Amino acid sequence: MKYQVGDDILVLLSNEEGKVIEIINDKMVLIEVRGVKFPAYMDQIDFPYFKRFTEKKLIPSKKLEPKLYLDQIPKEKPQPNQIKVATGVWLSFIPKFELDDFNDEVVDVLKIHLVNKTGNALKFIYKQEFNGIEHFSLVNEIQAFHDFYLHDIDFASVNDSPNFAFDFSLQQGLKNKATHFETNLKLKAKQVFQKVELLKENNEPAFSYLLFEHYPDKEADYFPLDSLAAKGYKVYDAGKAREHLPPSRTVIDLHIEKLTNNYSSMSNFEMLSLQLSELEKWLDIAEAHHQHELTIIHGVGSGKLREEIHEILKTRRAVKHFINQYDSRFGYGATQVYFQYS
Repeated sequence: MKYQVGDDILVLLSNEEGKVIEIINDKMVLIEVRGVKFPAYMDQIDFPYFKRFTEKKLIPSKKLEPKLYLDQIPKEKPQPNQIKVATGVWLSFIPKFELDDFNDEVVDVLKIHLVNKTGNALKFIYKQEFNGIEHFSLVNEIQAFHDFYLHDIDFASVNDSPNFAFDFSLQQGLKNKATHFETNLKLKAKQVFQKVELLKENNEPAFSYLLFEHYPDKEADYFPLDSLAAKGYKVYDAGKAREHLPPSRTVIDLHIEKLTNNYSSMSNFEMLSLQLSELEKWLDIAEAHHQHELTIIHGVGSGKLREEIHEILKTRRAVKHFINQYDSRFGYGATQVYFQYS
C-alpha cells in the first residue's frame, strides 16, 4: 500500500495539501483537506515532497533581454554617500541572491549603481550593450557624493560581453576642465564570477570598478610645433594628414614568416608581440583612412594568435563587429573585420 493513515498528501487537481485519515480499499482513501473529509482515488493524490525531489528543474532557453527604456525603470531617489571622501567615480554592482532547489545561494540579478565620490556634480550619457547590441540607455545627472541607481541586468547575461559606456560632463563647466569625458567598462564573465565568490567569502554587499579618479583637465588649444620641426620631426597640416599616411590594405597577413626573416631565433612571446604590434599598426591605418572592411590572416594553429586578435578587436571603438568563418581563400584561418565611424 502506497499510503498509510496520517500521511501528508497533495491533491493534484487543486494543489492543496491534506492528510490520509482512512484506507477505503486498494484504489481509494479518505482524505481531509482544510477540515473537509472526502474520498479520493490514489492516482488523484501524491506525496508533497515526492514532487519536489523528482521534478526536473527547467532551464529556460537563453534569450537576450529586450531593450529597456527610462519609463520602464522604477524610480529611485538618489542617496548621498555618508562619508565624503573623494576617491573618484565608480560603477558598483550589487548581487541579488536567491535559493535554488538545493537551497544553495545563487545570483539572480545584478543591480547597477553609479557612485560619484567626487566634489563635482556630473551630467552623463549612459549606454549599456550586450555583444555590441544596445540594451539600455539613459541621460541624467548625479550630484556630488551621491549614488545613482541605473538598472538591473540578469546575472546570466554577463556571458554576453556586457559593455557599460559613459560620456561625462560637468554640471557647471569650468574653464580649465574638459567639456566632456568618455570612458567605458567591459566585463569578463570569469572575473565577475571570481568577484562574486570573493564577495560571499568576505560578506560584502557589492563589488565596484573605478571609472575615473579625477575629472580631466582641458587639453591645450595650441601646441607649439616649431621646436619639434627644428629637431627634425615631420610636422604636417592636420587637414592634409591623410596625404602622409601609408596606403591602407584590405588584407593583412600576420604569419610570422611574412613579418621577419629572423623568427627562428625568436621566442613564442616575441613572435606574438611582433604579430600583435603589426595588427595594431594596420588597424590604426585602416581607421585613419575610414576603411570599411579588413581581412586579418592569422592561420589556424593552436588558436592563441586568433584569440589575442579578437581580444584587441573588442577594445577598438571603430570596430562594428568581426567574424571568423570559413572562407574559400583562407579556410578558417582569417577574421573579417567591419568598421563603423560616428
